[in-house]
Amino acid sequence: MSRRLLDNGHSVLIVCGSFVGADTGLEGPFKNGKRRGNVDGIEVIELELSYGNSDGFLKRTFTMFKYFIRATGLVFTEKYDLVFATSTPLTVGIPGVCARWLRKKPFVFEVRDLWPELPKAMKVISNPIILGLMSALEWVTYHSAMHVIALSPGIYDGVARRGVDKGLITLIPNGCDLDIFDVEVDEWRLSECKPNDFVALFSGTHGVANGLDSVLEAAAVLDSRRRLDIKFVLVGQGKMKQNLISLVSDNELNNVIFHDPVSKKKLAGLMADADLGLQLLANVPAFYFGTSPNKFFDYISAGLPVLINYPGWLAGIIVDNNCGFVVEPENPEAFADALELAADDALQLKKKGRNASLVAKRNFNRTDLADNLVEVIESIYKINAK
Repeated sequence: MSRRLLDNGHSVLIVCGSFVGADTGLEGPFKNGKRRGNVDGIEVIELELSYGNSDGFLKRTFTMFKYFIRATGLVFTEKYDLVFATSTPLTVGIPGVCARWLRKKPFVFEVRDLWPELPKAMKVISNPIILGLMSALEWVTYHSAMHVIALSPGIYDGVARRGVDKGLITLIPNGCDLDIFDVEVDEWRLSECKPNDFVALFSGTHGVANGLDSVLEAAAVLDSRRRLDIKFVLVGQGKMKQNLISLVSDNELNNVIFHDPVSKKKLAGLMADADLGLQLLANVPAFYFGTSPNKFFDYISAGLPVLINYPGWLAGIIVDNNCGFVVEPENPEAFADALELAADDALQLKKKGRNASLVAKRNFNRTDLADNLVEVIESIYKINAK
């Protein structure tokens, strides 16, 4: 997205923390809690704030708190024309609010998840005072922004319900990195998977929200059916990973394989050798239309058919375009049935994969979506300049 802004003659400064396992492109020591440099033409300020999906709730909350404090400080010291903030967490919007009202700068806010709706639905946060404060912050942030970017239809509707004019909301979902996945890559396969095994791949966070216990339940069903040729490969990290590994060991499931996170380029090689992508979430109705998960778009970028275990807008895309399988939540038998159907009908599976690739190119090419974002940002800047 930032590169498209550069291509259109703009300069970009990204302010970020240090995500575990990620590479900002900056090297060298931190000085006064930050380091700064130019990466592919993009100015980057990396704050010395380590963050990982396996961190506990309190640690993550404290890191988010420190981030918005320090990012807000930069709002008052850096030279810029417009602030673009992308959540979650919701507190990421605070620097933008300060820029809008205290420095009179235009502010565009991107909503990747609805807060506090999602943590409330997941019962991660239940204190009414905290929820009330978060709701107030949500309202203030939405109404301080000159424009809001929503990543899914449910997010679009959620922002509108808070009183934001729909003319000030644009739906720009996560996109497909075709320059990474739609090219010749070095295919590779885990040693635990035999050449003729059917590989169902999950790539992403192993957290509470992902509901990966569904994989273990389906794996147990397939094990009881002696479908030892169907393997689950789970790539990533997160709070629940060690617990999942223990459960797999305790239940002696040899069809579930874990792997550490890899770069997107490396992931492309694994996806090229996989047979199916798994888009999984816990059965929380707020997820059905209110999320825009990166992994789904990575799968279809790689031409992988997708199995999804919940209804909603992504399930609709899969059904309408015949590019995968939709199974009802919390039904391991149906999950296992779909995998057997996929494994036993190679021709239909290839057709679904081709359809997935077409959807990626036609509807979710990140370059096209980035151009939409550039158009929004330029229009807001021009309005403010008047």
